[in-house]
Amino acid sequence: MADLKGRSLCKDTDLSAGEFTALLDLADELRQEKRLGKERRRLEGRNIALVFEKTSTRTRSAFEVASNDQGAFPTYLGPEETQLGHKESMKDTARVLGRMFDGIEFRGFSQESVDVLAAHSGVPVWNGLTDAWHPTQALADVLTMRDHHDGSVESISCCYVGDARNNTASSLLVACAMLGMEIAIGAPASRWPTDEVRAVADDLAARSGAGIALLEDPREAVRGADFVYTDVWVSMGEPPEAWDERIDLLLPYQVNDDLMRATVNPKAKFLHCLPALHNTETVLGKQLYERRGLEALEVTESVFESPASIVFDQAENRLHTIKALMVATLAGLEA
Repeated sequence: MADLKGRSLCKDTDLSAGEFTALLDLADELRQEKRLGKERRRLEGRNIALVFEKTSTRTRSAFEVASNDQGAFPTYLGPEETQLGHKESMKDTARVLGRMFDGIEFRGFSQESVDVLAAHSGVPVWNGLTDAWHPTQALADVLTMRDHHDGSVESISCCYVGDARNNTASSLLVACAMLGMEIAIGAPASRWPTDEVRAVADDLAARSGAGIALLEDPREAVRGADFVYTDVWVSMGEPPEAWDERIDLLLPYQVNDDLMRATVNPKAKFLHCLPALHNTETVLGKQLYERRGLEALEVTESVFESPASIVFDQAENRLHTIKALMVATLAGLEA
């Protein structure tokens, strides 16, 4: 397995299965060090740029805490704090940031942006989310499943239900295919992953022995699953008409008590990358209730707050896997 020092992570396939697993092992090691108060500062004196076109809770927090824990200095560059896209191209920005920082995180819209940063900055670049891929989320997802499963990673059966034509579902599908896991997608055919993403996953599965199923029946999709995963259906930036259309399409895929029972697995766990619309305690939740009379969308409160829910373990693991990624690409896996 090649060392990851100096490498970027722009999409999941930038890693081999062995490298992905090595990052999970390093994340587990770093997590134990932190919990025992014995963390070694492997990134002392490094400077990290955190470039955000989109707002964030978990990604920003994870990169900042990971940097501080390891002795690095993070600099947050928010949507209104750079010339990016207004007066300066991504290529020029990459060459400026690469002269000043040792590593760059990017969270934004276009996959091309993070690819250009990686091609021209001369330092490791990490994709904190684009419209196409969410590789740091997939690392946390698999670590969480590994933590809550008695057998090998290859014996895990995961089901993603709801809107599967998004960055989170794409990265999860590809990661599971790479690692030889069983993954089912339960979604309307119009919201399955794109043909391009499915082709990548199929190729990886042919080599790893992974099982992939794409189904329109949510109950059939979740049957036998060890983990049931979903994500939001709508976002604040979308017009109300889009909400109605998406909700009408996806309500049959809501993760509720009945769907969890349909796994026929009393040990099945629930995953969500957050934030989740599981009650009316948010502005968007209230708006949706006023418009549609629904107290929850993609997951009900009863599932979200149940013992089956491991979403906050999953959220914490963003920190440990992102820290592992930074350490491995800046200092090396053996640091």
